[in-house]
Amino acid sequence: MKRKGTGPDGLVIVDKPAGYTSHDVVARMRGIAKTRRVGHAGTLDPMATGVLVLGVEKATRLLGHLSLTEKEYVGTVRLGQTTVTDDAEGEITASKTAHGIARDAIDAGIAKLTGAIQQVPSKVSAINIDGRRAYSRVREGEEFEIPARPITIHRFDLHEVREATAEDGAAVLDLDVTVVCSSGTYIRALARDLGSDLAVGGHLTALRRTRVGPYGIDQAHTLEQLEETLAVLPMGDAAAAAFRRWDLDAEQARLLANGVRIDSPGLAGDGPIAVFDPEDNFLALIEEHNGRAKSLAVFHR
Repeated sequence: MKRKGTGPDGLVIVDKPAGYTSHDVVARMRGIAKTRRVGHAGTLDPMATGVLVLGVEKATRLLGHLSLTEKEYVGTVRLGQTTVTDDAEGEITASKTAHGIARDAIDAGIAKLTGAIQQVPSKVSAINIDGRRAYSRVREGEEFEIPARPITIHRFDLHEVREATAEDGAAVLDLDVTVVCSSGTYIRALARDLGSDLAVGGHLTALRRTRVGPYGIDQAHTLEQLEETLAVLPMGDAAAAAFRRWDLDAEQARLLANGVRIDSPGLAGDGPIAVFDPEDNFLALIEEHNGRAKSLAVFHR
């Protein structure tokens, strides 16, 4: 039985508004769900909108196991201006005419940034450098380097190229793009690197995340909608969408619930497995270890 005053167990898929940090959204959700037990499964920059996955109550224990390794974004890259933050939030540091850049050159630049690549994250980011956030070092005027790290850009699609005039009079090009990428990718760093490759500079002016793992924008709700009706994706549905599934018989379920390491199913693939009993209750997350099922987290006894 739930304790009085606690929220429901499950995931909440939020359509984050611009200007909010991920922590702002968590704080707002604590009030909406009437519980302190709210967490997020990965941040989204304040400028960006779109899918932010939150866990409420018991589902906070699910967040660390979610393999939300593939993300999808739609956004606008501006060629012709460089900013401190690699996005529209930062001060413009350089401008150069981008009108006249051929579509073939843009396509070639995008091709270089597609597939398995090494990316240097934006300096104004939450990356830890020797125990301190990169943005803190920038704020204090420190000179430092962030090492490149491997990421994968599965898709980098260019939909439209528009000539525009920026507020400072720069002749810029705005590119509407879709990016499907691995976790840890900085889309603003892609904009920066594309502009650098084309020798005119670049930054991100708009970004919307449309999918995180299996959770899409069609499942997301605004904070205002959630204030009216708290839409929670039940634990079982969330687990079934994110993990491989193993359905137990009654005896297996009883043994697992009592801490016995039963024989594992030998399912193809990697990562945790969501375990369900014959009544379709979500019991636990397990991993296969030497032919046995090792519990990672138990949710139903």
